[in-house]
Amino acid sequence: MASQGESKWVYSFGAGATEGRADMKNLLGGKGANLAEMANLGLPVPPGFTITTELCTYFYANGRSYPPELTAQVNAAIARLEQAMDAKFGDPVNPLLVSVRSGARASMPGMMDTVLNLGLNDATAAGLAKRSGDGRFAYDSYRRFIQMYSNVVLDVEHHHFEDILDNHKRDKSYTLDTDLSAEDWQAVIEDYKKAVERELGKPFPQDVQEQLWGAIGAVFGSWMNARAITYRKLHDIPADWGTAVNVQCMVFGNMGNDCATGVAFTRNPSTGENAFYGEYLVNAQGEDVVAGIRTPQHLTVAGKIANKSDLPAMEEVMPEVFNQLNEVRLKLEKHYRDMQDIEFTVQQNKLFMLQTRNGKRTAPAALKIAVDLANEGVIDQNEAVRRIDPASLDQLLHPTLDPKADRKVIAKGLPASPGAASGKVVFTADEAEQMAGKGESVILCRIETSPEDIHGMHAARGILTSRGGMTSHAAVVARGMGRACVSGAGDLRIDYKTKQMSVRGVAVKEGDILTIDGSTGEVMLGEVPTIQPELSGDFATLMGWADGIRRMKVRANAETPLDARTARKFGAEGIGLSRTEHMFFDPERILAVREMILAEDEAGRRKALAKLEPFQKKDFVDLFTIMAGLPVTIRLLDPPLHEFLPNTDEDMAEVAKATGTDPLRVRHRTIQLHEANPMLGHRGCRLGISYPEIYEMQARAIFAAAAEVAKTTGEAVIPEVMIPLIITKKEFDILKAVIDRAAEQVKAETGVTVEYLTGTMIEIPRAALKAGEIAESAEFFSYGTNDLTQTTLGLSRDDAGSFLPEYQRQGILEQDPFQSLDVTGVGELVEIATERGRKVRPDIKLGICGEHGGDPASISFCEKVGLTYVSCSPYRVPIARLAAAQAALHSDTVKRD
Repeated sequence: MASQGESKWVYSFGAGATEGRADMKNLLGGKGANLAEMANLGLPVPPGFTITTELCTYFYANGRSYPPELTAQVNAAIARLEQAMDAKFGDPVNPLLVSVRSGARASMPGMMDTVLNLGLNDATAAGLAKRSGDGRFAYDSYRRFIQMYSNVVLDVEHHHFEDILDNHKRDKSYTLDTDLSAEDWQAVIEDYKKAVERELGKPFPQDVQEQLWGAIGAVFGSWMNARAITYRKLHDIPADWGTAVNVQCMVFGNMGNDCATGVAFTRNPSTGENAFYGEYLVNAQGEDVVAGIRTPQHLTVAGKIANKSDLPAMEEVMPEVFNQLNEVRLKLEKHYRDMQDIEFTVQQNKLFMLQTRNGKRTAPAALKIAVDLANEGVIDQNEAVRRIDPASLDQLLHPTLDPKADRKVIAKGLPASPGAASGKVVFTADEAEQMAGKGESVILCRIETSPEDIHGMHAARGILTSRGGMTSHAAVVARGMGRACVSGAGDLRIDYKTKQMSVRGVAVKEGDILTIDGSTGEVMLGEVPTIQPELSGDFATLMGWADGIRRMKVRANAETPLDARTARKFGAEGIGLSRTEHMFFDPERILAVREMILAEDEAGRRKALAKLEPFQKKDFVDLFTIMAGLPVTIRLLDPPLHEFLPNTDEDMAEVAKATGTDPLRVRHRTIQLHEANPMLGHRGCRLGISYPEIYEMQARAIFAAAAEVAKTTGEAVIPEVMIPLIITKKEFDILKAVIDRAAEQVKAETGVTVEYLTGTMIEIPRAALKAGEIAESAEFFSYGTNDLTQTTLGLSRDDAGSFLPEYQRQGILEQDPFQSLDVTGVGELVEIATERGRKVRPDIKLGICGEHGGDPASISFCEKVGLTYVSCSPYRVPIARLAAAQAALHSDTVKRD
C-alpha cells in the first residue's frame, strides 16, 4: 500500500484483494485492467500486481529512474503473493516464481516478449525439482527462463540458445524438446550460462531481486524500442500513453501430460463464425503455442476436422477442463460484449486464466461479429457501426483470386489471414521494405516471423511462413494489418543463406513470383488472376445501418466511366470532383490540346478547342448517365499548360510534324510556358482569365451533355461547375459570366434549360479569409485541401516526404498533413470560410474533395464543421460512409454530454 502523500504505483489483483477494474485501462493498461476484471468476475486468475502506466511516464521524464517509494510498494506486493501462494520469492526450498509482461492501454502484440519462470536460479531450480518431485519439469522451466530473460532483458540473441539446444538434440538423436530428461536439461543449462557469460562478460544473474528489477526495466525500456515505435506509428498510438508492467504468479503447463497451455478466441477471428476457436499444447508453456516450435492442436473436435488434423482435440483429451474453458468463454463474451482473445494454462487438470482482451480480427470477421452481436441483442446497431474501423474496410474492397483461373499449387499451409496476394519473393523484412518502396509487390517468406519483422510485414502484400499455427505471430499480426497470410506451410524448406526455398523438388528463388491465398492456405507459383469483390451480406447490412445514421453525403472523385461505375457500386452519392485535365491527356485528344497551346491567337485556340469539344461532351454524357441524376461537380481546367507539352527533342519534333508547326516554335512555346514554381503559377482560374475560350468550351460541353442526357433519359441533370484557384470575387464574377453565356447558348441551340450551380474550390488561404465576399456569387464551396495544405503550411506534398518523418519523430507535426488534415491550421481556415460563407449564403453547399475526404479523422472534423459532403477516391467511398456515420454518432454523443 502507498503511504499517505505518496503516489500509488502498484495495484494488486487476485487472491481476494483486487484493486483494479476494467475501466482503469488507461492506468493499468489493457492486460492489467482485464486481469483485475477477470478476478472480480471470480475466474481462476493467478494472483499478481500491476505497475501503472504513470510509472512509465515518470521513468522517461526522470532519466530512466524510479520514484523512491516504488521499491517498498513492489516488495509489499511480492509479500502478498508469497502469502497467497504459501511460497517465498528466492527461497531455495519452496520458491515463488512469477511471470513479467508488458501491457499498454492499446494492444501492441510483440512489443516485448514475456518473461516466464522468473525467480529461478541454481538453488531455487533444485528446490523446485525436489518439491515437485519432477526434475525434468524444474530444469525445463529453468532453461526456458535463462533463454527468455537473456534475450528480452540482457539482449543476448535467440540463436545462441537455439544452436546449443539443436546440438544437444542431435547428439542424443532426440526429435522433440519433450524427449530431453532432467539430466539433459541440466547439461543444456550449463551451456546456456556459459553462452551468456561469453556474450556479456559476466554470469547470468542468480539474485532474484536483480532478475525482477531487470525485467521491470526491460518492459519500460521496450516502450521506446524500434519495433514499438514502428507499431505505434502504424496504429496512431501516442507515445505518452506508456505501458504498464504485470507481475503474476506462475502456473505451469509443462509439469506433465495433465498440463497444457493455449490461446483461444471466443469466435473465429478469421470468419467471425460463432464457434470456439483456438489451439493448445499438452505439457508446454505459453510461448510454445505461438512460437511455431511444436505443432499446436485444436481445442474443438470441429476445428480438428475442419483443418484435417490427426492430433487429438482438447475436447477429447481434457473434456472436463474444456467444458470449464467453454463456460469461461461464454461468460467473458457476455461480460465484455465482444469477441475475446484469451490465454490459459492447465496445471494438473486445473484451469487458470492468464489474459483476456478484445480479439484482433479480419475485416470480414469484424463485420460478421458486429452484425451478429447486434442481431443477438448484445449490442445495438449504433454500437455495431462504432466497432468497425473504417480503414479496415480496405481489406474487403480489393480483388480476390478468380476461382476459374489456372493455378499451380506447390504447397499448402494454414489459412491464417484471408485475402489473396501476388508478388516477388523476398526473405527478409528489410528487403521487403526496400522493394516495396520502389513500387514492387512482394511476398515476405519466413520460417517464422518475429516482432522485428513488423516493418517488412507492413510493406509486403502477403506473408508466408513454414512454421506456426493460426495464433502464431505471423497470423495475428497479418490479420490485424489486413495482409493475406499463409502460415505453417511445413513442406517448405526456406534457406536464408541461398535466398531460396524448395518444396517437393520445386525451387523458388528470391524475385520469383508467388501467389498466396490466405483464405485457403494455398501457395501458388506465378501470378493468378483476380476478380472484384461482392459487397453483400454483412457488409451491406452494416453499411445500411451506417447510411441511416450519417448526416453527411459521400461522393467520389472520378472522371472516367470506370471510376464512376466503381464509385456507384461502392455507394457514392454523386461526384464531388471530376478533374477535366485528366481527360485531356487521352491519346485521342492530346494533339488537339497541344494545337490549342501552340496557337498564335484566339482564333487558332478556338479552332483547336472545337476539335476537343465533342470529346469533352462525351466525357460528361458518360458521367451524367452513370450518375443518373446524382450531383456531378466538374472542375474546369486546372494545371499549367506546360504539363501538356513534350519534353524531349524527339517528342517536340513529333508534335511539330503532327500539328504542322516548326519544331523551333514548339521549343520556344515550351520554354515560354516553363515556370519556376508551377503550383503557384499560371494555372486554374488564371488560365480562364487569360484564355476564357477554354472555360467557355468546357462549359458548353457540360451543358450540352446535360441537355442530351435529360432528353434521352428523362433524368434531370444538375451539373456543378467548379472554378479552381479563386482568390478574389472579381475573378469569379468574370468567369461565371463566361459560364452563364455558355448556358444560354446551349439553351438556345437545344431548347433545354439546364439547371446548374457555379462554385469554386477553396484552396488558397486568401479565398478562405474572403469567403464571405466570394459567397455573394458562388453557390458552393469545395475545399481542395491538398493545395490548401500546401499553400497554408508552405510545404510541397511532392517533396516534403524526405523530412516529414523527422518532424513527426520530434513531435512538431503529429501526422503527415497530406494524409490527415491539419485541423488546427488548415482546419481553422476551413472553419472560417464555412462560417463566413454561410453568413452570406445560408444554403451554400459545402464539400471537401482533397485526399482528406477519405481519411476517417479528417471526416470527423468535416462533421464537426458541418460540411454537406465529403468526396474521395472510389475505393474509399465505403470507408467514408462508415467514418461519416461514426462522426455523426460521436457528434451526437458530444452534444448530449
